[in-house]
Amino acid sequence: MKIQKIYIAISVLVLLFSFSCKKEFLDKPYLDQIAPEDYFKDDGQLAAYTIGLYGNIQPAGFGGAGYFAADVTTDVMCAWTVPAEYTDNQYKVPQNGWSWNFGSIRSVNYFFDKVLPLYKANAISGNQELVKHYIGEAYFIRAMIYFGKLQALGDFPIVRHPLPDQSDVLIAASKRAPRNEVARFIISDLDSAIMLMNDQSPDGRRNRLSKIVAQVLKSRVGLYEGTWEKYFKGTAFVPNGTGWPGATKDYNKSYVFPSGSIDNEIEYFLTQAMDASKAAADALDASGGLVPNTYYMQQDPAQAPNLYFNMYSATNMTDYKEILLWREYGMSLGIKNTKAAYQGTDGGGAGVARGMVDRFLMANGLPIYDAASGYHSDDSIQSAFKDRDFRLQLFMKTPGQLNVLYHSANEDHVVTTELVPNVTNVGSVGPYVTGYMSRKGMSLEGIQWSINNQGSTGDIIFRGVEAYLNYIEASYEKTGSIDATADKYWRAIRKRGGVDEDYQKSISHTVMTKEALNDWGAYSGGQLVDPTLYNIRRERSCEFNSEGYRHADLKRWRAMDQLITNKYHIEGFKIWGPMKNWYDPAILVYNDPNNNNNVSDPARSKYLLPYEKKTSDLGYNGLGWKKAHYLEPIAVHHFLITAGTSQKVEDSPIYQNPGWPIVADQPATE
Repeated sequence: MKIQKIYIAISVLVLLFSFSCKKEFLDKPYLDQIAPEDYFKDDGQLAAYTIGLYGNIQPAGFGGAGYFAADVTTDVMCAWTVPAEYTDNQYKVPQNGWSWNFGSIRSVNYFFDKVLPLYKANAISGNQELVKHYIGEAYFIRAMIYFGKLQALGDFPIVRHPLPDQSDVLIAASKRAPRNEVARFIISDLDSAIMLMNDQSPDGRRNRLSKIVAQVLKSRVGLYEGTWEKYFKGTAFVPNGTGWPGATKDYNKSYVFPSGSIDNEIEYFLTQAMDASKAAADALDASGGLVPNTYYMQQDPAQAPNLYFNMYSATNMTDYKEILLWREYGMSLGIKNTKAAYQGTDGGGAGVARGMVDRFLMANGLPIYDAASGYHSDDSIQSAFKDRDFRLQLFMKTPGQLNVLYHSANEDHVVTTELVPNVTNVGSVGPYVTGYMSRKGMSLEGIQWSINNQGSTGDIIFRGVEAYLNYIEASYEKTGSIDATADKYWRAIRKRGGVDEDYQKSISHTVMTKEALNDWGAYSGGQLVDPTLYNIRRERSCEFNSEGYRHADLKRWRAMDQLITNKYHIEGFKIWGPMKNWYDPAILVYNDPNNNNNVSDPARSKYLLPYEKKTSDLGYNGLGWKKAHYLEPIAVHHFLITAGTSQKVEDSPIYQNPGWPIVADQPATE
């Protein structure tokens, strides 16, 4: 009870600290308002403070479906409106805000400045293993925060301590470190976390961090930076590349890579990814490996449950060893969510694209276009899914299947049997954006089907299979071959997924020009990748379908260059084939003289075009891209407040990201 009260108190302090501070320079805090001077004196106080920072590692979400709808900003899933980054002029430089901020970093640095001197002086009482562990948690959290900055902005200031309220100090601290230095800083923090944290979560439930989670994040960071530098090598998006804006500032213009060259940096990061992912995978294997798949969708309460499906909607995820870190919800905790309800109904306004469906292999390991594949066509949802990779069958909705097996008097908005996709918003359930809908995270328990924020299914924050996937990709990117370890991991993933383990069969039958029609991951820098690398990316996409990984993957692969000259048209299911007979023709409106259409014109495509129903739709002519969009712009305000007394943006130590002007409300120039 004492720990719980401390946790609540310090969580409130941290939240107040994060949102009430002066928004100037590096968001300097009023340090004396965070916690009393005699705080951080025992392990319980450290535990309470670091758990108060866990919001920084929660997965990003979209709408009521949470992180299960986070892929709407990519080619595999879409919402009702086109993301601004794929338009010609809707993605603009902000005046204020966005990712250039330091509030969360400041909160962790305050912890270090207070705790590390006490730790070195042996002045923190309690269980010393836990003291070390909670310090390790702080290193992990700072690494996670900085990784978000790296992904959004690239080069970024490295700030290790809270700073005094002195303009010259704050301006100097605004200097951007080259992105590889930021990534090295993140890995250094993760090395500290790995050294300090326990092998197992101290709560025994994996609601708190552990060493294996830090290893997985380290592999993620290494893979991200290694592949980013590989595919953007020589461009303005990496240090010392042509047009790199860092060279315009004296403090970066003579930059030298710590390893001697960008090629050595790439090798360093990929090696870090390989080593960390193997360590995590070994630990996962020792605890039981991947959650098993029964290869059927449970349709009767008397039938044994499919743990692979249930893992995503469990209220208690402790028994699923593949889940390395999760967030708990429930009445006793006073926190609820709507994920299961929205995944059971309209996906929170997110639909799965045809391109995502088509990339799943047949169960025999062959692509659907191969003459020997046995593909049954996409004339219906049922035929499109038949005999496919079982992940497609398990995690996608099919009309006629039972959605709820365990009913409750408290349930609402329950759709017991899956209906024909409502794509027109006529009726009580829907609409379905693309006709194809994910059910990953849907619960078979009716009590979880509440859109009034009454659900209590957990959030998966880290899942062990990522270690397998990170190793496979990092090792191939580094060596150009599949080694014995990658072979073992890949076969395990495919076996659990319900597809032929022989990935070489899939590779040998892959035709890249066909894959490129509906998968941006077929490209890097505007060029088609080789079939082996593509199948590695395919595996990652299929395993992580609807889990929010896709946007970061596409950016690090530099997989949108082809959209600069060839706009892309996202498609849904084949509404203008036999499935049109599922609907009353009167409700399918595509040629309304007032442009009030609710489906796309069959003359444009036999597939539903979710962004192209009306001529006024921003995506009516397809999705495009600008190179600048690989990174966010920095808001004008940050240049002005670091420019000193001149208030001229050119006097700021900050430089803008490639292709973006330092003028508010303006789109990228290239």
